[in-house]
Amino acid sequence: MNTRHPAPAGVAETSGNAVTEVADPAAVSGTADTPEIADVDAYVADLGRRARAASREMARAATAAKNRALAATAAAIRDQAAALREANAADLEAARKAGHDAAFVDRLALGDAVIASMAEGLEQIAALPDPIGEMTNLRYRPTGIQVGQMRVPLGVIGIVYESRPNVTIDAAGLCIKSGNATILRGGSEAIHSNRALATLIRQGLAEAALPADAVQLVATTDRAAVGALITRPEYVDVVVPRGGKSLIERISRESKVPTIKHLDGICHVYIDDSADLDKAIRIADNAKTQRYSPCNTMETLLVAEGIAPRVLPALGRIYADKGVELRCDSASRLILVAAGIACDAVSEADWRTEYLAPILAIRVVAGLDEAIAHIAEYGSQHTDAIVTENHSHAMRFLREVDSASVMVNASTRFADGFEYGLGAEIGISTDKLHARGPVGLEGLTSLKYVVLGDGQVRG
Repeated sequence: MNTRHPAPAGVAETSGNAVTEVADPAAVSGTADTPEIADVDAYVADLGRRARAASREMARAATAAKNRALAATAAAIRDQAAALREANAADLEAARKAGHDAAFVDRLALGDAVIASMAEGLEQIAALPDPIGEMTNLRYRPTGIQVGQMRVPLGVIGIVYESRPNVTIDAAGLCIKSGNATILRGGSEAIHSNRALATLIRQGLAEAALPADAVQLVATTDRAAVGALITRPEYVDVVVPRGGKSLIERISRESKVPTIKHLDGICHVYIDDSADLDKAIRIADNAKTQRYSPCNTMETLLVAEGIAPRVLPALGRIYADKGVELRCDSASRLILVAAGIACDAVSEADWRTEYLAPILAIRVVAGLDEAIAHIAEYGSQHTDAIVTENHSHAMRFLREVDSASVMVNASTRFADGFEYGLGAEIGISTDKLHARGPVGLEGLTSLKYVVLGDGQVRG
């Protein structure tokens, strides 16, 4: 599109499909305080009513209109990159003043690469097939009726997240394409960035003649807004928490709305005694050291005793060179110390810890049965992998390990919506209902039964 997009000046308000901006340019420049809302519960209820109305329009929106909204938003993000960086600068300055570390500030930053990635992500979502309205499993019954299922939106999705402002774009884009309305509650540390991004999204919706209220950002940083949002089942159909463990625990405990979530990412790689040595080293290295902070990074390495003397010294040297702290059981410690590699004694708590850091727990196990038992006892049902050339061992691992993603001869780092071909993801679910694993477009939909007849009545 060649439309020139005005710089984001605040959270967009709507009247029909027209967008007008709040007359407060400072709201995204960082020079204005967060608006105080006297009655947070009433405010969130109003957001919910508007989202519910918008969800009905989004459910019937044409694929072309949803794609136009995504394309218009992507163009606006590129066009307004400078304004987005200016809004983000206010958040970065506040984060530094608050004493947050460099890693936190980095997650918060909207640099050129992140801004380009957000725009590209929206275009990738637009290119995905639209799941809404798809009918499957149609079959005739003896009465002559035809029974099948149709994929439909969930309705209104509340998304509560922290730190990363790019989540605003990822979440909104997936909700738009899947025909849902969403209420976004980002972290207070990214409020200026999130407001600027939400304004562009709402402008994109309006350009496509879709309701701007399909994407609403909670304007207040008052934590009471989270409680109000997750206890409104009359307005919100699903809540997706994305953030630290304390946030997800709070929402799991207090929500009256179904949630799509994962609590921990305690991921395992098991090196079987029949593993190919080169594959095992490459996979166990990548699963831990490619990035330390994601939820699909390996936290515990299990090694069969038959292959441990050959694989552990090589892996130990790689980990030592990369500064990974090793916490080992007695068997693995004997092997590593003999190879001149330092390691600390593992504790019971280590098996249950998601480090999100260059720390790795290691255990030598008798074989497949003990590996599966360890994962069942200590795992978080997120992602677990086996490295093996034994087909029956691989099939047993796939069947018996009860995790959202189970892998054979591949790094746990592949547990990701983009890598699975789902496009962007709204999160990873370790629940068994309603979605499991990376949650993309299909995970934001449901199935309803449809019946096609020609005047049949039941006798």
